Amino acid sequence: MIVLLTALNVEHEAVRDLLVGVEEHSCAGGTIFEVGELASYPGRQVALSVTGTGGPAAATLTERAVSEFSPAAVMFVGIAGGLRDWLEIGDVVVATKIHGYQGGRSEDAEFLVRPNAWLISHEVEQLARRLPRDPTWRAGLPKDVGGTGPAVHFEAVAAGDVVLNSRISAEAKRIHRNFNDAVAVEMESAGFAHASHLHGRVPMATIRAISDRADGTKSATDGRGSQRLAAGNAAAFAAALAAAVDSRAESDGAVGTHRTKRPAPAAPAVVYNTNNNHGSVGAQNNVNYGEMRVTRSGRPDGA
Repeated sequence: MIVLLTALNVEHEAVRDLLVGVEEHSCAGGTIFEVGELASYPGRQVALSVTGTGGPAAATLTERAVSEFSPAAVMFVGIAGGLRDWLEIGDVVVATKIHGYQGGRSEDAEFLVRPNAWLISHEVEQLARRLPRDPTWRAGLPKDVGGTGPAVHFEAVAAGDVVLNSRISAEAKRIHRNFNDAVAVEMESAGFAHASHLHGRVPMATIRAISDRADGTKSATDGRGSQRLAAGNAAAFAAALAAAVDSRAESDGAVGTHRTKRPAPAAPAVVYNTNNNHGSVGAQNNVNYGEMRVTRSGRPDGA
C-alpha cells in the first residue's frame, strides 16, 4: 500500500484517472480516502486524498494517512512554479531536498533565516532515478503530451504558505539568496515532510511538475491548461514510482512496509482446584477453600 496525497482538485483528478476499482474509505476525523488499484500496475494498491493547500493541512492529513494505512511509503503529488529558465512547462521534478523557507527571525534591518530541510528517503530516490530510463512510465501521461514527454529532474524545491508569482518580490529574492539550489516552489511539502519525519521511518517523496514560471505570468499560463498538463505528468511518474516501491517492499523488504503486527494473544489463565480432583475452571468466584494454583499453560506437577 502506498499513500498518494494531493493539494488541488486538478491534481487529485489526475491521480484518480489512473486508478481502477476505487472505493471510499473513511477514517477518524471524517477524512475520506479513495483506495484503488493502479490500472497500469495490477495488484499495486494506493490510498488517495486531497489535503487542500498549505503546509498545516498537508501535515495533518499526512499524519492521519500514515496512522490509518501504515503504508510502505507516502508521496505528495502535484504542480509547482519553476524557478529556473531551463525548466519547461510540464517537466517533472522529484524533490531530492525540501526547504521550508519561511522560518526566521525578523530584526529592524534584516530577516535572519532559520530554515528547515528534509531529504527524500534514500531507497525511494534510488528507485525513482531508474524510472526515466524505463519508457513504460510514460504510458500514464496525458494523451495530449507530444514528443517523448516531459523531462525528469532530481532537484531541491522550496515550500512555504505563499503563492509565489514573481521573480523580483522580497520573498522571491529571499528564496534566491538563501535557497539557491531550489528549482521549484510550492506550498505543501514542508508540512508533509515534517509529518512523515515525526511519525518514524516512513519513506517519503514529493513529485511535482512545472505548471508556471513563478514570474507574474501564472494566470496566463494556467489559462492555457498548464495545471492539468503538469498534474497529469506528475501523476504518471508518481504512479510508476508507487508501483516500484510497493513491489520492492513486497519482494524483499528493501523499503519497509510498516505493517502493524498485533501481538499474539496471551494464553488464557486456567484455575485448577485441588478440592475437585484437579478439575479446571475458567473462573472461580466467591470463597475458595484448600489449595488453589493458577498457571498459564499445562497442568500442575504430577496431575
